[in-house]
Amino acid sequence: MAIKTRITEMLGIEHPIVQGGMMNVGTAEMASAVSNAGGLGIVTALTQPTPEALRDEIERTRSMTAKPFGVNMTIFPTVNSPDYKAYAQAIIDGGVKIVETAGTQAVREIWEMLKPHGVKILHKCTAVRHALSAEKAGCDVISIDGFECAGHPGEDDIPGLILIPAAADKVKIPLLASGGFGDGRGLVAALSLGAEGINMGTRFCATVEAPIHDNVKQAYLNNDERGSFLIFRNFKNTARVGRSDVSEEVVRRLAQPDATFADVQELVNGRAGKQLLETGDLSKGVFWAGMVQGLIHDIPTCQQLIDRIVGDAEAIIKGRLGGFMA
Repeated sequence: MAIKTRITEMLGIEHPIVQGGMMNVGTAEMASAVSNAGGLGIVTALTQPTPEALRDEIERTRSMTAKPFGVNMTIFPTVNSPDYKAYAQAIIDGGVKIVETAGTQAVREIWEMLKPHGVKILHKCTAVRHALSAEKAGCDVISIDGFECAGHPGEDDIPGLILIPAAADKVKIPLLASGGFGDGRGLVAALSLGAEGINMGTRFCATVEAPIHDNVKQAYLNNDERGSFLIFRNFKNTARVGRSDVSEEVVRRLAQPDATFADVQELVNGRAGKQLLETGDLSKGVFWAGMVQGLIHDIPTCQQLIDRIVGDAEAIIKGRLGGFMA
């Protein structure tokens, strides 16, 4: 038995499970493993140092899977912004037909580049109003990101149990539920709340194929549902990261009166995070992690993880839920 939704039909995938775009994690190895397991793998564009390198990574991914995969483009204001349009052109040149986007209003320029080439746009939102705006602009799928998520949960603090059905009540295009998903129970819950699939980031980090050090994967196992911190709230750019000595220090510094980003920059910059993932030295920086850490108890392959999620979901739908009917 397979779970078929508008997501599986639109994206041409076997299971309604999408790997989120994750900086320094969404490589060809990660994306191809998820796609080969029947989900949708995502290559993270800005993990690559140049648009030319992204073209090569797309080709490398294509050499590792014959199944659909996508590319993530996240646009946030940075000190030295990359040439986003050149990265988008690399996606077009690479023949990629599925792109996950997130970020500021500037992402609309990327949509305008991609849509004429038949690219399906999956846009991540943390609020219903933003989802409706993206739908109106022509996006094909909304990934609605609850407060539980790793990365940037927005500033409204609405958890998935409310946000997903609130979005489903108003958004007509397919929804992916994101934030807090990691097992078959979550997939069934997402479908029940009105979504047609799930997007997972943190859970895919704790897999064999994730290109990060085993020490970081062990940190996901060691942390529980309380094992994350919200940082950057002072700057209206809230981010959820894993609990560690470094993230505790970031929280301490930002709690001081008149704290600025400069006070924590050396602890949270992208170079430090990349070094942490590569070396496993948790003193080097912070790592993204969601509340779903409380549901992570092993490091399976992507195939094992997706098979388990789908199998458990089918058993719940046919067994436990069916048993409630008089």
